[in-house]
Amino acid sequence: MNNYRRVVVKAGTNVLTSKTQRLDQKVIARLVEQLALLHKEGIEVLLVTSGAIAIGRQILDYNLSSRDVPSRQVLASIGQSHLMHIYQECFSKYDLRVAQALITKEDISHRQGYLNIRNTLNTLLEKRIIPIINENDVVEISEIQENIIGDNDSLSALVTNLVDADLLIMLTDTDGLYTADPKQNKAAQLINKVSVFNEEINKLASTEPNPMGRGGIAAKIAAAKLVTSSGSTAVIAPGLTPNVLMKIIQGAKIGTIYLPAGTRLESRQRWLIRKMSASKSISIDPGALKALKTKTGSLLPAGVTKVTGSFDRGTIIGIKDDTNNTVGCGIANYSSRDLKSIMGLHSRSIMEQIGHSFGEESIHRNNMVVF
Repeated sequence: MNNYRRVVVKAGTNVLTSKTQRLDQKVIARLVEQLALLHKEGIEVLLVTSGAIAIGRQILDYNLSSRDVPSRQVLASIGQSHLMHIYQECFSKYDLRVAQALITKEDISHRQGYLNIRNTLNTLLEKRIIPIINENDVVEISEIQENIIGDNDSLSALVTNLVDADLLIMLTDTDGLYTADPKQNKAAQLINKVSVFNEEINKLASTEPNPMGRGGIAAKIAAAKLVTSSGSTAVIAPGLTPNVLMKIIQGAKIGTIYLPAGTRLESRQRWLIRKMSASKSISIDPGALKALKTKTGSLLPAGVTKVTGSFDRGTIIGIKDDTNNTVGCGIANYSSRDLKSIMGLHSRSIMEQIGHSFGEESIHRNNMVVF
């Protein structure tokens, strides 16, 4: 079995409806059963799910040819609560708790929003709660528009990078990536492995949307490229194949696997170092430095001795020792103003000192690189 610690699973509309116009609750039940088994094996799982608009259509018996944005937002608002209720009932059979997260790409692209969502998802996973994630269709107009495809494929890739997942599994109604469109060319062959995104791979992308969902193989290729460039693995696999998730985890040749361009740590290090501000930093005492180099804990306010520069929460700042040498970098959990007020204090004093708290860490371990 592969050593996957954290896995994001994306289930598309065509999988959840069994390629029909109605949600297939048996498919959802089988999907949840597989996720519960992974959870039991100690693997942290996050589910990015489509299907809200499909359920809305089903409930209202809505004309499937209607694709205007306001109508689809109404369908999403109706279907989302029903979809979540179905998931809650299915997961409860395995005594598992779930939490809903409706987010938009703008939330993730905003620095503080990125940090808030990341911390929330990480906390849920720490508490053994399974996040169920969907794009917030009710407010995200661009995501629903007919000419924008691959939203939840793209979202699943962003979530994978957001929580540093080891693996993204995109469940779809095809067997994977083919050398040609298998619906039009019977000689098309399944590509089992992609290690380099060359022009040949890019040409295989089809941007034709389907009537129920909005994704296509092009969106999945783009999502796989984003994930692998950050050091994680991606798989496009047939979602209706029995026990497909466990088969992938166990290393079976199923679907198309996209290999990472480098290790996840290397990719994250490059990203943090590249984005680090040269003029914004915090200095730490020798005890905190020793703890960072020998342990796996976070950097707490008690170890901070100096704050340099003005920055907002979510800024990537440098970490310096008492001789002003840069020893690391990370995403600030507090603004420079807040850090100046709480540096040197015990974490339990944060709320009393500044009137709010974003957690006990100045920089969380998951958001930090130590050189």
